[in-house]
Amino acid sequence: MVTLENVRRKLGPGVEFYCERFHAEPGAHMALWGPSGCGKSTLLNLSTGLLLPDAGKVRIDGVEIQDMGDAALDRFRGERFGFVFQTFNLLKPFTALQNVLLGMRFSDTIPEKEWKPRATELLTRVGLGHRLNAKPGTLSVGEQQRVAIARALANRQKIVVADEPTGSLDPKTAASVMDLLLEMCREENVTMLLVTHDRAIADALPQRFDCTGLVRELSA
Repeated sequence: MVTLENVRRKLGPGVEFYCERFHAEPGAHMALWGPSGCGKSTLLNLSTGLLLPDAGKVRIDGVEIQDMGDAALDRFRGERFGFVFQTFNLLKPFTALQNVLLGMRFSDTIPEKEWKPRATELLTRVGLGHRLNAKPGTLSVGEQQRVAIARALANRQKIVVADEPTGSLDPKTAASVMDLLLEMCREENVTMLLVTHDRAIADALPQRFDCTGLVRELSA
C-alpha cells in the first residue's frame, strides 16, 4: 500500500508539486497519467522515497518514510521496490543473466543459493531462456526491456514501478512489452505503478490516476 497525504515538494523558484491524496492498494496496477511536466514522475519518485517531501506524509506498508534516515530508507526501498526505466539501465559488460543477478545483491529477500535459479526462471518466462549469456549490445531494445522486467521482479519485491517503460520502443514492441509487464506482475502478485504520457497505455491498466495539475506556480 502506498499513500501520500498533503504532500508538498518545491521543484524550483516559484514552482511546487502538491498532492492532496494519492492511494494505491496492494495488488493495484495503476497508470500515473498526464502530459509532460504535469508531475507524474515526481509523484512516482515521492511514492518510492527517491524524493522526500518538504511537507506532508508518505506511507508505504504503513511506514511513514519521510522521517527515516538515508541508510534505513535505502534498505527499505530495496526490499520493496523493483524499477523498470525507459533507458533499461543494463550494464553493458555483463550478460542478461548477470544483469539480473547483480540486481539481486541489493536485497536480502532471496537466499544467495536461489539467485541463479530464480534469475534463470524469470528470464525464461520473459522469453529469453535462450539468451541468458547474451550481452545488452547484442539484444534488441525489446529484449533489453524484458531483461529489465526480470530484474525488477527478481527479489520478489511487493511493488514494481515503471517510468515510461515503453518510451524507447516502437508501437508493436511497446504493446508486447506492456502485455508482458502486466502478465508478470499479475503472476507475481505485485503492485505496479506505471508513469506514462500515452493515454492508450494508461487505458490498458485497470486503474488510472490523472496527474494533471500536480505541479503549480506559487503566487509571489
